Order: sequence, then structure tokens, then C-alpha cells
Amino acid sequence: MSQVTDLEIARAATPLPITQIGENLGIPDEELECYGRLKAKISRRFMDSLEGRPDGKLILVTAMSPPPAGGGKTTTSVGLHDALCRLGKKSIVCLREPSLGPCFGMKGGAAGGGRSQVIPMEDINLHFTGDFHAIAAANNLLAAVIDNYIHHGNEVRLDLRRITWRRVLDMNDRALRSINIGLGGPSNGFPRESGFDIVPASEVMAIFCLAESMDDLKARLDRVVVGQTRGGDLVRAAEFGVSGAMAVLLKDALQPNLVQTIEKNPAIIHGGPFANIAHGCNSVIATRTALKLADYVVTEAGFGADLGAEKFCDIKCRQAGLRPAAAVVVATLPALRYHGGASVKALHRPDPDAVRRGLPNLMRHLSNLHDHFGLRRVVALNRFASDTAEEIELVMEAGRQAGVGIVSATHWAEGGAGAEDLARAVIRAAEGPDDFRFLYPDDLPLREKLEVVAKKIYGAASVSTHVSIDRQLRELEEQGFGHLPVCIAKTQFSFSTDPAAIGLADGHTLKVREVRLSAGAGFVVMICGDIMTLPGLPKHPAALGIDLGPDGQICGLS
Repeated sequence: MSQVTDLEIARAATPLPITQIGENLGIPDEELECYGRLKAKISRRFMDSLEGRPDGKLILVTAMSPPPAGGGKTTTSVGLHDALCRLGKKSIVCLREPSLGPCFGMKGGAAGGGRSQVIPMEDINLHFTGDFHAIAAANNLLAAVIDNYIHHGNEVRLDLRRITWRRVLDMNDRALRSINIGLGGPSNGFPRESGFDIVPASEVMAIFCLAESMDDLKARLDRVVVGQTRGGDLVRAAEFGVSGAMAVLLKDALQPNLVQTIEKNPAIIHGGPFANIAHGCNSVIATRTALKLADYVVTEAGFGADLGAEKFCDIKCRQAGLRPAAAVVVATLPALRYHGGASVKALHRPDPDAVRRGLPNLMRHLSNLHDHFGLRRVVALNRFASDTAEEIELVMEAGRQAGVGIVSATHWAEGGAGAEDLARAVIRAAEGPDDFRFLYPDDLPLREKLEVVAKKIYGAASVSTHVSIDRQLRELEEQGFGHLPVCIAKTQFSFSTDPAAIGLADGHTLKVREVRLSAGAGFVVMICGDIMTLPGLPKHPAALGIDLGPDGQICGLS
């Protein structure tokens, strides 16, 4: 199995027609808009017909802080979902759509791995149903209209130095982070500084994933703040009358995408904000639809629990009124070795001492979920061929001492059959009392919300902000945005803002360098440390190994 690639495993599957997957969920053929045999969008009419049905149980899959290659949250989500189906439960897995940036960069695809994948793997990783392109087009339409408005008179006197709306593309390209636009004379507009973000960091992506209907989407787009006048007044997208056109570009994309796992079980994949620079969750529309169709909905939030799970709870659940029944925390021995000081090149070599040193990172994530969010937790030890019995026992003993169930799972190699024990543990956990709560109240000042996350979740001793940021936070509160949650953008590799600070990273200072208001999405972004909202490619990007074979098939995609 270890010699077979994920792409080869996915191609060996014998999927059902997507209409059959829909029929198994009770979705009539006419309520599916098919993109070939294996992909379809669920109609708004059908989603509206689900109103009044009871909700299933929502299971959050999160993780300890990952190593550079990731920790297998999507793979575990798919394996757990397949296992629930094997146990006779009606389950749906809800995932984010992959971004082309990581696919061609360092991380690779995001359709799961081994025997726990969603298919068609190539389509899902590359373009899929065009949702990301629609989001980029809507974002960039607003940017073009803003510059056109300035060119033709700028009646509201938008201050060119205070325009905050940026263009986006779905590719890692560091050269476009900060640029000068409008060069070349009067016919090309007014020169000014601007830049690009990656599509998963766009506020349009966040709005797309948090909107509960087309009307809500349009209202949120109107509320977007694009800059300020010379007098300091906020200028919203509604001023330019373009939200209707943006909604037209997004109307088909807003319908969730139905696909299937290798084991022919339903999967809904929709939206894709990153958790290290955005809120890291799939769309509310997809989650709500799945909850009406299944007894269990398995969803994942990006990167470690300090990023993905915190934002899932404090942003997505707060806005949408969702209440997770249990959380699965994915751990791997390579991740534990990494946080125990093993080098990246040695992560698949047995190292019990490194595993022992790395356990505190996992334990903090577990205590955070229980102590601050009231969630019942199950640890999924996502197994690798390099794992040893001694190291596994170290992890199991740590779980026993902490009073947390740790389940060894072999879903990568065995699919749902390798996660049945995990599924049973999750079912038990989901039957417990509902103690879910948020980390902080709405009425806490923005600076205090930032400090609560930094100190309680990250273990920081203090928060460092320039006086200009403190002034900006006070202005946001005076402008009526103090009730919004905070969305912290920082490295995923550490509890701190230093990606090299492995393990617990206790007593650090959380360094905030920039604040961005996402008024339409409904949160305030705090950009910390050296994190970039448009990543760059590594020295040897994954794109160098991807090609089209003589038979017309894609090769090298991971």
C-alpha cells in the first residue's frame, strides 16, 4: 500500500453515479445540477424544502499543531464518516474545497489520502465546479469598480491612501503581495499602492462561507468596508451599487457540491477559507443542509485546534447558532516527534523521547477544547507505517492519565474499517450533555478578546501592538464593530507567532502587526507575526512534479 499513490488509489475506485448518491440521501434527480457523472450541486429549492427537519449531531474534527506536511484531518474526517456508515449510521462528511495554491505549492491536495478520500480527487483539487473562480471574479469586480469610480470623479472622495480592498488570485505568488497600480498615465487611473491576497483569505470567501441565503449574501456584500473618505468616514461596497452583480457571479457557486468517498458515501464540499489567515471552515449552507439530511455530520476546521477549532466555535458557531456534539483531535506520531524536537527529515523515524517531549502540545489542545469550549473530546491517533508499539503506548498512557479516550485508527490503509473503533468512541461522546460555550462574550472589547484568545488558547504571557493598532481598535469600537469576534491570522506550526517555537511555547508575546475589518463577514482580523495573506512557493514547489501523461491523465498530484 505504501508504494501506491493517493491518485492511483482514487482512480482504482468504482464510484456510483452522483445521482445515485443523491437518491440515497433523498435528493431527487431534478434537484441536482450535475457536472458530469461524479459531481453535482444541490438546488436551493431542495435546501429550502428541508426547513423544519430535525438536525443531526455535528462532529468537529480538529488536530494538534501540525508538522509542515500536515496531520491528516481531512483523511481522518473521511475515514470517520465511512466508519459511521459501516456501523449503519446515516452520516455525511462536510469539507472545504482545496485551493490551487497549496496544490501547486508545498502541501499538495486536500481530498484526503489512502483509502479515505473523496472523489473525483483530481477534479476536487483542480478547479472542481469553479466556486473559487467565481469568488475571485466577484472580489475583483468590486476592486475594478472602485478604481473605475475613482477614475470617473470619486464623488464620495474616497481617500486613495485608505483603500483597504485588495485583489485576489488562487495561487501562491509572493511578487504580488504589495504592488503599485494605475501606472502609465491618466487613461489608466490614479497610481496608488495595493496588493493581492489568495482567494481563501478574501472577505468574499468568508462571506460566502458564513452567509445563510442569497439575501444574506447580498446584505453582507453591501456591508463590506472598502476604505475611508478623506474625512475618516467609512465607505461601504453598497456605495458602488455592485453587490447585485457580485451575487450574480456567486449564484451557482453558493449551491453546495455533492460528491462521494471511495466507499461510495456522500460528501458535501463547499467553500475553502484557510485557518491560518481566515476562519478555516466550510460553508454554513453546506453544514446546515447536511445536518438536515443525516444523523451525524463530520466536519473539519483547518490546522490545529488553536486556529481552526477556536474560529469554528467563536465565529462560525456563534454566527450560525451551531452546537458541536463532540470534537475529534487528530494526532500523529510524526507530529508528536516534530513538537518533541525531531528534525523534519526524521519525522518518520522512531523516536520515543521526541514523542514524549511532544505530548504537551497535544494535551494543551485537549484541555483547551474541554476547559474553554466545554467539548467532549476523542483523540484519533492517525497511524503511519513508521509507528512503533513503544511510541503508541506512550500516547495511550498519556491519554489514560488525562482521562481522554485515544483510539488508534488505520483508515489511511483500511478505509472505514480502520476507523470503526474511532466511530464508536465518537458516538459515545456525542451522546453526552451539551456543555458547549464560547470563549468570550460579544460585548468584550476587541483588545480584550484578542488577549483572551492569546492567553487562554495560545498560552501567551502578553500581546504586543503598536499604538496605531490600539487606536484602530478603539476607532472600530466607536464605529460600532466592537461586538464582532476576532479572527487571528498566525502561523499554524506553533502556539506562538514564531513557527520555530515548537511544543507548548509558553510565556511568549503575541505580536500583532496589522488589523483588518471584515464587516461583511462579521469579524475583525488580527494579523500576527510574519504570516502572509498571499503565500509564496517553496524552493521546490509541488507544481514541478505535476504533468499530463501521454494518455491524457494527470500525474504527480498528491
